[in-house]
Amino acid sequence: MAKKNTDKVVFHQIKVLDAGAKGVSVAKAPDGKVVFIPNVVPGDVVDVQTFKKRKAYYEGKAVHFHEYSEHRVEPICEHFGVCGGCKWQNMKYSQQLYYKQNEVKNHLQRIGKIELPEFEPILGSEKQFFYRNKMEFSFSNSRWLTEKEIDSTEDLGNRNALGFHIPKMWDKILDINKCHLQEDPSNAIRNEVRDFANANGLTFFNPRAHEGLLRTLMLRTASTGEIMVLIQFFENDKANRELILNHLYEKFPQITSLQYVVNNKANDTLYDTDIKLYKGRDYILEEMEGLKFSINAKSFYQTNSDQAYELYKITRDFAGLTGNEIVYDLYTGTGTIAQFVSKKAKKVIGVESVPDAIKDAKANAVRNEITNCEFFVGDMKVVFNDDFIAQHGHPDVIITDPPRDGMHKDVIEQIMKIAPEKVVYVSCNSATQARDLALMDEKYKVTRVRPVDMFPQTHHVENVVLLERR
Repeated sequence: MAKKNTDKVVFHQIKVLDAGAKGVSVAKAPDGKVVFIPNVVPGDVVDVQTFKKRKAYYEGKAVHFHEYSEHRVEPICEHFGVCGGCKWQNMKYSQQLYYKQNEVKNHLQRIGKIELPEFEPILGSEKQFFYRNKMEFSFSNSRWLTEKEIDSTEDLGNRNALGFHIPKMWDKILDINKCHLQEDPSNAIRNEVRDFANANGLTFFNPRAHEGLLRTLMLRTASTGEIMVLIQFFENDKANRELILNHLYEKFPQITSLQYVVNNKANDTLYDTDIKLYKGRDYILEEMEGLKFSINAKSFYQTNSDQAYELYKITRDFAGLTGNEIVYDLYTGTGTIAQFVSKKAKKVIGVESVPDAIKDAKANAVRNEITNCEFFVGDMKVVFNDDFIAQHGHPDVIITDPPRDGMHKDVIEQIMKIAPEKVVYVSCNSATQARDLALMDEKYKVTRVRPVDMFPQTHHVENVVLLERR
């Protein structure tokens, strides 16, 4: 039964049925339409206040709980439900893995519509908290207020914030006290930056007025214990910039790399900025199976270092290398997978479109004394052609780890044309992976599938597929 409430609808005692896309759970309204509800767990029975109605679905929020799911747990983070970062923190980890495996299976079956083997069980993460090696925080001079604060008659005091964007609100920042995603001293460094800035009158960024000194803070950590800190300043104020950088370096002498950038662009992306080294060196070192990889401020590296090692082991296992194969690593990034499999290959060819990534890949290969890896920069659909293959050898195995959009159709056509014995497809988006697998189905059979959870407490999941030539 439903009743009108200021042009919105309340559905009573709706059972949450499933975990849907983007970490939002799914129920059915009395009229049969889907209802998307955040911060609930399958099995909960709730009253839902809708705030958006579309032709095929509603969006709403739970306003009263009648029954709690057996799969529900108490979130450990004080910011859960507002931050929006760890949408599944209220769900048992075993159930998170269940829904992730289901999502991969549904995508490959429903979108791919191809013959599939029995799926290997999803590989869970040993660390369920404090697993990220990179975090980015934003400054704001007008922090997001909770409902309790809005209703309060007390003076709210300082409105400065250092934290995360509220979902779907580009100019609203939630001030973060403790985040459970990155190991300490991450929280200590972030809180010290905010407290020192407040104590010394340093201005926080206003994204609407485009003014203020402090814009963003990036923290990178490595399993080696090394730490990178990068502060992005909007204004070029040398005295106050050096004031906070010097304080940070004195307070945290364990910082390996302290960097900054002055960025007065309309956006805060770092890729086209001139990053300055202030103290230490301009990279930190990550280590995996004796290999060392330098990571600079602009580098792409898998965000969960420990689980990246597990992902790469599965990739190498699927490739089944004997030491005699020529391997192509497409979308190689900084060459981590290429170098990881190199000791079991005759030769590895890595291709990537980002010049700085290839520069890092080459430097890492020298550091690791790897001589059977070669790296090339260029647009994959342009570089990966007949002449390139004639020059570097016909691949026996292709490993591909494309961005979320999947592989370009020209790249797929070229793989089909040269038809290596095996293709190992690593994906962070099983929907586009399923689309690509369908395009390759004429020549390749999927023989192994294994999802890997890189991001506990979220809906994100990686998937590794082995394709063998028919």
